[in-house]
Amino acid sequence: MEFMLDTADAQAVKELSSVISVFGVTTNPTIITKSGKAPEQVAQEMLEVLSEDQAFFMQSIATDFEGIMTDARKICSLRPKNMYVKIPVTPAGLRAIKAAKAEGLGVLATAIYSADEAFLAAMNGADYLAPYVNRMCNYGDGIQQVSDLLDMLAVNGLESKVVAASFKNSGQVHDIMHLGAHAVTVSPDIVWAIIDHPGTQIAVDEFSTAWKSSFGRSTFAAE
Repeated sequence: MEFMLDTADAQAVKELSSVISVFGVTTNPTIITKSGKAPEQVAQEMLEVLSEDQAFFMQSIATDFEGIMTDARKICSLRPKNMYVKIPVTPAGLRAIKAAKAEGLGVLATAIYSADEAFLAAMNGADYLAPYVNRMCNYGDGIQQVSDLLDMLAVNGLESKVVAASFKNSGQVHDIMHLGAHAVTVSPDIVWAIIDHPGTQIAVDEFSTAWKSSFGRSTFAAE
């Protein structure tokens, strides 16, 4: 599985990359505007902390075909490898996904609310498909839709990867990982909630207290 971070905070990416294996970073217009930074600054800071082997995704802003293609070319030119443009699965977006792949650009189909939308984007060659899990749950069973999508891709031999997005809590992330999705992209706060399980710290504190009480030190090696 490819575990990604959904953020515009380069420092958060740097910190988490030292703790877990981060495959890449996704951003979107809302995340960037909430950061208070210009998109160019977000891109520069992110590319400074990401290695060339880590993927980076930025979203097109234009909504018409020609505009999306202009955005796609600009975004994918930010670096030579592992750079992807996110394109919403509108009619113009689906057309642009097909055209962008014909030009050899890296593409993630985004703003997906159904398995069927995602499937059409996969047929157009999208490298990644981003179903909005929590938002899909407002219209039905988002987890089941992702499960259906995985089956549809497998049955039809399509190579697009599902990178599930839009999580409200760690339980949803668990459910998607359990399904066997190819990837997830998760906000740093939810990742830390997964890492910082209170039970783990309680166990560590118990171990440390017992060790120090018996041996008078807080490390394995004697000083």
